[in-house]
Amino acid sequence: MTKHMNNEAGKLAGKVAVVTGASKGIGAEIARAFGREGASVVVHYNSSKADADAVAAEVRELGGNAVIVGADVSGEDAGTTIVNAAVENFGRLDVLVNNAGISEFRAFEEFTADHYERQFRTNVLGTMLITAAAVKHFETGASIINIGSSATEFTPPAASVYIATKGAIDAFTRALASELGPRGIRVNCIKPGMTVTEKQLDDDSTVSDFVKTFVEQTPLRRLGKTTDIANAAIFLASDASAFITGERILVSGGLR
Repeated sequence: MTKHMNNEAGKLAGKVAVVTGASKGIGAEIARAFGREGASVVVHYNSSKADADAVAAEVRELGGNAVIVGADVSGEDAGTTIVNAAVENFGRLDVLVNNAGISEFRAFEEFTADHYERQFRTNVLGTMLITAAAVKHFETGASIINIGSSATEFTPPAASVYIATKGAIDAFTRALASELGPRGIRVNCIKPGMTVTEKQLDDDSTVSDFVKTFVEQTPLRRLGKTTDIANAAIFLASDASAFITGERILVSGGLR
């Protein structure tokens, strides 16, 4: 890996960002991309401390600063814990990426309160708790980036509860953008399509057929890459998007 130290010319130079769920997958790629663009990054993890340490090390190699913090985002004090890691280590907070989330796919006739509770507590309550803590430290120009899902657009089967959580994130994004706009704080949502991460693909033929169907229905005829999502996040975190708020941006290769 090429080492880039002190990237003062990056698109996010001088900014401090929190990325939740950043030990793997999309969150890890966003953290690395932010580091490459000169940001100081709080790499949040739930259980994978070793992975978070590795991502933080990569951020530093790429020219950014990084610390890690562990917390269950749905815990009542998690927001304060995560945000304080930014303020105490870097003195401020400019960007929040609400990426942490879970998905559990099952037919709706198998619906249970626990199935609902797990997903809504992480995907919706966790996002709101951390955002509430972050807003107390934001100044004009700050950016909140919620990671939603393009599943709300094309509604895959056996995903009713998960889609409901991401629909809530869509609505939350618009409402909060309106509320925080007068303070100069922007709120947007990235809605990834099916994106290749560490856990996305395996050798199971059913999964392969499922993936093949999605590729065939996608105008750009491929799955998303974590870098596709990270590039959108860089744009929304940077001053290049200074007049964009309340938007929900599909990064799905045209699938909708």
